[in-house]
Amino acid sequence: MLLNLIRHGFSFEAVAGVAASVFVLFCTLPIHEFAHAWMATKLGDETARLKGRLTLNPLAHLDPLGSILILLVGFGYAKPVPVNIRNFKKRKKYMALTAFAGPASNLIMAFFFLILSGIPKYFFAGGGTTPFVFFYFFYYAALINVSLAVFNLLPVPPLDGSRIYSSILPDKYYYTIMQYERQIMIALFVLLATGLLTRPLSFLSRFVFIGIRWLAELPFRLFI
Repeated sequence: MLLNLIRHGFSFEAVAGVAASVFVLFCTLPIHEFAHAWMATKLGDETARLKGRLTLNPLAHLDPLGSILILLVGFGYAKPVPVNIRNFKKRKKYMALTAFAGPASNLIMAFFFLILSGIPKYFFAGGGTTPFVFFYFFYYAALINVSLAVFNLLPVPPLDGSRIYSSILPDKYYYTIMQYERQIMIALFVLLATGLLTRPLSFLSRFVFIGIRWLAELPFRLFI
């Protein structure tokens, strides 16, 4: 996002991408974390609520390094929502549901943003600069949300995917992996910083994005 602005200059498309990154950071990333906290609370764990994380206030959720990554490359993270798995009646199942709630919220928001991006595309085509910027703003907001969902579904700690896939892993393997969470996290940063992980993540994100875009454009194709 910011890298695109640096590489391609101040085009309307690049500026819309940066604006979408800031929007996602302060408006939709908190929804991702709120979804974790809300699901955990509903399933019987009050830890996130008591820690002040059952809120849409971005200041309660943003992580400095994760935020910079989102602005630079579109992949990143927020502060993990605290969850005490011992408070769940069905520990593995409820932990997986709590973990999946965050990426699921990103996919739902991506669908909604793609519907909004279709409004200028189908109703105001050729109508000047404003519809063009409106389209790209929500298009990039949707793309970033899909990227966040795909990134967080990776089956490596501390990402949400590790909590989801732990529901099917024997405990001894899961706890062995979690012992190396810090080292895995460092390796993840290195792979992102060097771009080695960015390309496959972008490929997966585009694949998911195309599917959601097809669904979002379906009402326009059917009724317009």
